[in-house]
Amino acid sequence: MSLTIDSDRSVPLASNPSHSPVPVPSKASAAATPAFHVIRRNGSVSPFDAAKIAVALTKAFLAVEGNSAAASRRVHEIVDDLTGQIVSALTRRVGSDRALHIEDVQDQVELALMRGEHHKVARAYVLYREERARARRTAEAAVPAGAPLFQVRGADGILRPLDERRLQLVVDEACAGLADVDAAAILAETRRNLYDGISPAELALAPVMAARTLVESEPNYAFVSARLLLDMLRAEAVSFVEGVVAQPTQAEMATRYADYFPAFIRVGIEHELVDPELGRYDLARLAAALKPERDLNFQFLGLQTLYDRYFLQTGGTRIELPQAFFMRVAMGLALREIDRETRAIEFYDLLSSFDFMASTPTLFNSGTLRPQLSSCFLTTVPDDLDGIFKSVKDNALLAKYSGGLGNDWTRVRGLGAHIKGTNGESQGVVPFLKVANDTAIAVNQGGKRKGAVCAYLETWHVDIEEFLDLRKNTGDDRRRTHDMNTANWVPDLFMQRVAEDGVWTLFSPDETPDLHDLYGPAFKTAYEGYEAKAKRGEMRVHKEVKATDLWRRMLTMLFETGHPWITFKDPCNIRSPQRHAGVVHSSNLCTEITLNTSNDEVAVCNLGSINLAHHIVGDGLDLDRLARTVQTAMRMLDNVIDINFYTIPEARRSNLRHRPVGLGLMGFQDALQALRIPYASEAAVRFADESMEAISFHAISASTDLAAERGRYPSFEGSLWSQGVLPIDSVELLSEARGGLDLDRSTVLDWEGLRERVKTVGMRNSNTMAIAPTATISNICGVAQSIEPGYQNLYVKSNMSGDFTVVNAALVHDLKARGLWDEVMVSDLKYFDGSIGPIDRIPDDLKALYATAFEIDSSWLIEAAARRQKWIDQAQSLNLYIANPSGKKLDALYRLAWQRGLKTTYYLRSRSATHVEKSTLKGTDGKLNAVSAVIATAPAAAAPIVVPAAIKPAPQPIAIPIGEAWGKACAIDDPDCEACQ
Repeated sequence: MSLTIDSDRSVPLASNPSHSPVPVPSKASAAATPAFHVIRRNGSVSPFDAAKIAVALTKAFLAVEGNSAAASRRVHEIVDDLTGQIVSALTRRVGSDRALHIEDVQDQVELALMRGEHHKVARAYVLYREERARARRTAEAAVPAGAPLFQVRGADGILRPLDERRLQLVVDEACAGLADVDAAAILAETRRNLYDGISPAELALAPVMAARTLVESEPNYAFVSARLLLDMLRAEAVSFVEGVVAQPTQAEMATRYADYFPAFIRVGIEHELVDPELGRYDLARLAAALKPERDLNFQFLGLQTLYDRYFLQTGGTRIELPQAFFMRVAMGLALREIDRETRAIEFYDLLSSFDFMASTPTLFNSGTLRPQLSSCFLTTVPDDLDGIFKSVKDNALLAKYSGGLGNDWTRVRGLGAHIKGTNGESQGVVPFLKVANDTAIAVNQGGKRKGAVCAYLETWHVDIEEFLDLRKNTGDDRRRTHDMNTANWVPDLFMQRVAEDGVWTLFSPDETPDLHDLYGPAFKTAYEGYEAKAKRGEMRVHKEVKATDLWRRMLTMLFETGHPWITFKDPCNIRSPQRHAGVVHSSNLCTEITLNTSNDEVAVCNLGSINLAHHIVGDGLDLDRLARTVQTAMRMLDNVIDINFYTIPEARRSNLRHRPVGLGLMGFQDALQALRIPYASEAAVRFADESMEAISFHAISASTDLAAERGRYPSFEGSLWSQGVLPIDSVELLSEARGGLDLDRSTVLDWEGLRERVKTVGMRNSNTMAIAPTATISNICGVAQSIEPGYQNLYVKSNMSGDFTVVNAALVHDLKARGLWDEVMVSDLKYFDGSIGPIDRIPDDLKALYATAFEIDSSWLIEAAARRQKWIDQAQSLNLYIANPSGKKLDALYRLAWQRGLKTTYYLRSRSATHVEKSTLKGTDGKLNAVSAVIATAPAAAAPIVVPAAIKPAPQPIAIPIGEAWGKACAIDDPDCEACQ
């Protein structure tokens, strides 16, 4: 029986003279043939033809099942369906060169047969493929030495022999110094994907893709893949910058960087990509300070992300190499330093070591003609048309250069409120939110990053119930915002009413204008006064609801749509160092910034994150290294404020007056694993406390040092700082306002000495700390993002750069040490979606250490966050994970967050958004991986959940395209979502 599927020859039928003619494939199976080509085994190339798959499948089925009329009709239907599945899978998996090897096509056919449970046909097909493979190996062994090699077709169209020596050199160089990687395996896989007449670009990509297929079995192949990608980048950048065709190796770059770097700056200025001021640096000195060996520290995901979106390029050609990139960013941040070269080298050394990483906007724009370096902008929207549409315009201008936005919409009058100018009734806040949503889509930062905005509304606003529904996929689409994030801005009084099972009254802000600016006891007094007026019939628009009913609905929507997030107004304001200078009306896009906003001030924050994993030694933190990192990082962040390109005057005014920065951290999970501490443990909570205390101490100290050198920030007098009230002290203010707070307040460091220094010397920055999500910069550094627990130990991560197999290297190291790492373990990890809990042969201590996010009780995340929060003058992006949500669990979790004094929470991850394909990842990666989004759903018309009763069981998880996960649950790795930078 002959069942082979090939693109260059017909498919013989099994030798049975009684077989009837093969049914012609339907138009459905053959019409929509994708525009890519197939590399045959002899290296030649043919256009992809879906009809050949249909014909081959038909012959295969008839050869096994016979050719009766009934069988033919049945086969015809089956083949149509299978062909569609196969073509769809191949279309997803085809690489950027639009080419597939014939083996890839046959792998998909085999996979489709197995998934369809056509086991007899699949078995025959597998046996035939193996038989043909043996025959080919025999034939290849007979080829005489010196046979013609593959040829490469240059840009001039001339065919030249493949340089086998260089290919071997580049692969060997990529593997050098890495354990358990095999250059021969990479070369073998590379040659399998070569063909006669291959282009130089395809040739460069082939070893990269070959190495990527091996990541699942050995994490060090992620470094190999990055180094092979680096070879592509070197050829691209050096050739353009130096004006000659060049393919320098990594070894050659040790000396060549010194010549390349000044040329890069010159070319960047000529193409209007780089600020001409950078050309006035001592470029020879800076070039001599570059450390080419640090190019080898990237993993593939990090370098591919930089390659796609961060490195400067012109006409699609990258001109920037990694060390030049870090130096360009450092130079941009040192522009106004007195000794610019010394500071630039200091900043470069910190960035390129991965000890600290600046935020995405800073990396994008530092040293360019438009240095918009700030990460977050917070605005408050006025209650008039001019103000509303100015706010929408401001959103567009701020988003244009990579800013993430948080808008406070509480002042806009509610549905049914009186409009004096027209003597009509207001349509409420929702129609304007729709405009803001569409603006975020339209302004996508030049394709680099999707425009991202979060709308905040206080819980007493009369439109709050409609606000909760904004992300639903049902109802009037004109009153839905499918692309905008939303968040509840919750006063303490509401949480107290929930605890008391009391009544909550909703108002329109045009009748209660002072509630917007009040918090704590003052808010309670004013709010109860308005409730009394409403009872007397003196309020035009108001509505009474049970507080617990509204709370239940908030939790229901959070579960069903992932929004609105729950953030707490009172702790954000009561503990704010700047409460003398205004009011915090909302947080930002990612819920870690808590700064004042007003008509005249748009709050701005400048972010960067410490790589905590790089500061672990022995059994604890390297405090000296951490102090050095924080000192330099705070200087860089402070410099951003003066160098920054401001798109609106309100942002500039606010930033220069208060000078806030947000120093955060990433790699918390990596640090715990290095210390052998399970995330779900008291030891992890203590480490969260101790590590944040150290960061807080050194950040405040560094800002005081900057104040001594450069002066206090202008609005310092009257701040909590000026009163000697540090973040750890402001916990008591919250406790007093609430009548108690259950939170450990112990300290270790010399806070009394620092407190006195802050009072006498002052602070350079009104705010110093905020823990951002770091979704992208953690990829660059190759560590777990932010304070997150590990998502999975083996999974496929998707972002705007593609799909990537991610393996927990620390787990692999431990499993190897215990003799447990093998192909069976890889298979088990895939089967259990990256979790090791169900794998019996793994010891319990490793199961605890490498427990994944959905295996950890989220109360541990809250306890750790609470211990951090006491040290932080702003907030933290805190995601919560619940594998099997219920009303009771959600109620307990979010009440605990409030009771522990947290200022904000972020996403509720109720189910994983991607999973490892259980069949195989072997031979595939990147765009070749089949990634599906699996979410928990609830019936569209389901009644609100009842707290504390359990949520009704949701239907079985369904597979949906990644891009459609929004509106149901947060897609952890939605390729279109770049909100968590």
